[in-house]
Amino acid sequence: MIGMYREEDYLMLSGLQHFMFCRRQWALIHVEQQWAENERTVDGHLFHATAHDGSRFEKRGDILITRGLNIRSSSLGMTGICDVVEFHRSEKGVSLPDFAGTWQAYPVEYKKGLPKENDADLVQLCAQAICLEEMLLCEVPEGSLFYGESQRRLRVEFSEELRERVCAAAREMHRLWEQGYTPKVKPKKGCNACPLKEICIPGLGRSGTASVYIQKKLRED
Repeated sequence: MIGMYREEDYLMLSGLQHFMFCRRQWALIHVEQQWAENERTVDGHLFHATAHDGSRFEKRGDILITRGLNIRSSSLGMTGICDVVEFHRSEKGVSLPDFAGTWQAYPVEYKKGLPKENDADLVQLCAQAICLEEMLLCEVPEGSLFYGESQRRLRVEFSEELRERVCAAAREMHRLWEQGYTPKVKPKKGCNACPLKEICIPGLGRSGTASVYIQKKLRED
């Protein structure tokens, strides 16, 4: 684990997904406060709308379901919102107000598309588990990622290795935030779908200079 952070230094937990996908993308959004919408991000916002409806609460047998739960972690220095947290009746769980017995927290994160090639989604979900553990003083050994395109859940075990990846990412994010530093361009396959493509100018890293890049774009147009 890492040291404790002050609340005024907390970063957005949702930024972990941006950071794991591309450190430059994260810095453009969170350090430089730049953002650009594209069709994928708009669809993503709409997909999360139901999950983040904090007014909804359900009880289905031995499972309690809450949506839009605010969470935080002083060890990670992060705050955010869980799409869904299920509480499963379990002897290993914790007590909850207004409900008899003990309940095991089980975070569920909603994603619009399909499972990614990288582990960005796993890291984000594991960070949610760490927040819940600190807030509820309990263990959260696993959770799930629900992918809208396949309409299936992917079970995720929060191993020590995955937890360390979360902590390492959090340390680096805080370091870049404190320095106000935006990493250089590292063009890759996912650049074309990035909503910040025109701001980031990923082609600049290959073309060498801004003038060469601009001339190339003019020829393409």
